[in-house]
Amino acid sequence: MNSADRLKDYQVTRLQAMRSLFEIVEQSSEGTVIVDREARIVWINERYARRFGLADPAEALGQPVENVIPGSLLREVAHSGQPILLDMLDTSKEPLVVMRLPIRDEHGQLIGAIGFALFDELKNLSPLVSHYLSMQEELASTRSLLQARQARYGFAQFIGTSAPALEVKHRARRGAASEAPILLLGETGTGKELLAHAIHAASPRAHKPFVSLNMAAIPESLLEAEFFGTAPGAFTGASRKARPGKFQIAQGGTLFLDEIGDMPLHLQGKLLRVLQEKEFEPVGSNQILFSDVRLIAATSCDLEAAVRQGSFRADLYYRLNVLPIHLPPLRERPDDLPALCEALLAQLGGGYRLAPDALALLARHGWPGNIRELRNLLERATLLNDGPLLDAPMLAAALGPQPPLAMAAPPSPSASGESYRQAMQRFERELLENALASAGNALEAARRLGLSRSTLYRRLAALGISSR
Repeated sequence: MNSADRLKDYQVTRLQAMRSLFEIVEQSSEGTVIVDREARIVWINERYARRFGLADPAEALGQPVENVIPGSLLREVAHSGQPILLDMLDTSKEPLVVMRLPIRDEHGQLIGAIGFALFDELKNLSPLVSHYLSMQEELASTRSLLQARQARYGFAQFIGTSAPALEVKHRARRGAASEAPILLLGETGTGKELLAHAIHAASPRAHKPFVSLNMAAIPESLLEAEFFGTAPGAFTGASRKARPGKFQIAQGGTLFLDEIGDMPLHLQGKLLRVLQEKEFEPVGSNQILFSDVRLIAATSCDLEAAVRQGSFRADLYYRLNVLPIHLPPLRERPDDLPALCEALLAQLGGGYRLAPDALALLARHGWPGNIRELRNLLERATLLNDGPLLDAPMLAAALGPQPPLAMAAPPSPSASGESYRQAMQRFERELLENALASAGNALEAARRLGLSRSTLYRRLAALGISSR
């Protein structure tokens, strides 16, 4: 057989294969339609015509395909030449699984498109669809869990430009780049958890989970299970399914242990083993699991004193105290008060702002509750105040009965007969009068008090004090 005969035989075989394939698909499918280059119907089988309300297939000939089959994408295929192999076509009855292919002539020129409706019921695909939907639900659940376990704060949320605040952020940024444990020390309300979030967000593990556990918030009997998880039926009442612990949930990421000074002694030894050996066993299981977790611990208690008293293991303390970061109390960083107040008021909304006399009052308060107390005070003041400007008397009222200033306490109401507001007005009067007397003029007095001149005049007028 010469080459010309062989080529002719190939072409005949190809045409027969194409015709056979078309007949098989057309007979087994729920409908077939062919359109020309302008997406006008040139052929449609009887089943497909009846599905779309035509008694005779000839009624569809020459019509734009969308007039007969709403939502059809055959026009797109006929123009682009790109097939759409599997798709869903919504109809008035039930959705169809369809396939759309371009048609070319013997020279390769695009001359139209053909569409097949493969299934008229999705039950044929139900195993595949069920598996797909199950995978989608699992993926959505995992994404939701990861989003909930991501760090919520960065270093931008640790407000402060004072020397103590800058030192904290400097050490924290340095610690973020390492894998060493970090120990955050400071009074309650100083922002230890916020800083832990920021360290994780700036670390190479930022895309992994951030998991926190407060030692003081969980009963001692449940802490070990919270830490390491449980095997199925590990104890009476336990689930028959394995329950992952915080070390498993935080795998690859960061585990933040707040108030670690409250951790029971027996659990301290197990935590030390995880930090040293990088492995642990779930409760009720003999299976050893590998741990890849970066640890950040925090406490408001004196761990060195706890070690001396025997309530905290010395070896665990040394293991945690690789990079200690001391967060200063708010009373040691008064220069950060204006920025902190501005940020906190912005979070509260409502356009509230502080008068200069209010800032002067806040600077004299002891802040035993630190930034948490400041936020609560500002929120309480916004609820009590009628206008957007928060002044000193309003904040004094929000502070409550304890004198907020570092000064000799005024006589108690029981001894002098004064109310709290009367006592505060008397103090403010004495403060302003002394400032005027020492400064010699209102402008200098306002500067020394940290007030604007208009605010000073307003307060003088309210208290009946002459500015001369």
